[in-house]
Amino acid sequence: MSANSPDDPRQLDVVLVKAGRTKIRYAAELLGDDGTRVVVRAPWAGDGVRDFGFVRFEKGDVFTEYYWRDRWYAVKEVRDFEGTLKGWYCDVTRPATLSGSELVVEDLDLDLWHSADGRDVLRLDEDEFAESGLAATDPEAAAAAVAALDELESLAREGGFDALLA
Repeated sequence: MSANSPDDPRQLDVVLVKAGRTKIRYAAELLGDDGTRVVVRAPWAGDGVRDFGFVRFEKGDVFTEYYWRDRWYAVKEVRDFEGTLKGWYCDVTRPATLSGSELVVEDLDLDLWHSADGRDVLRLDEDEFAESGLAATDPEAAAAAVAALDELESLAREGGFDALLA
């Protein structure tokens, strides 16, 4: 296989921006890009363990992340080091942009967790969203963000993300 073979995995940097600053940047393997949806895979990029109470993200976890250029969210399928599905962590974001080797998404504070067993569908960080002031500074974006969270919750409660991520 040559160095430029199409079979070589392409690496991207995922850049999550919040309030105009880079919140986190991490390397990911590009799995697919159909012009609308970008799919990457990356190991847990956080420092140590992040225990939310309803799920723990830790070393060895693998995230398959789905970003859209025309939707206001990203869906991250989370599996442990053995491949067991933990669930889906969803970020409400502005539509993603891919520029060169950077996939940039702007976090709008709202999140949703959908457990693998389907028992938990949790809306998260609505207080942070309210405190962000987005509703006053960019009412159209705020409305799109709330609509995105509603759509994610509806999808999760009506059978999950299988059709969305297929």
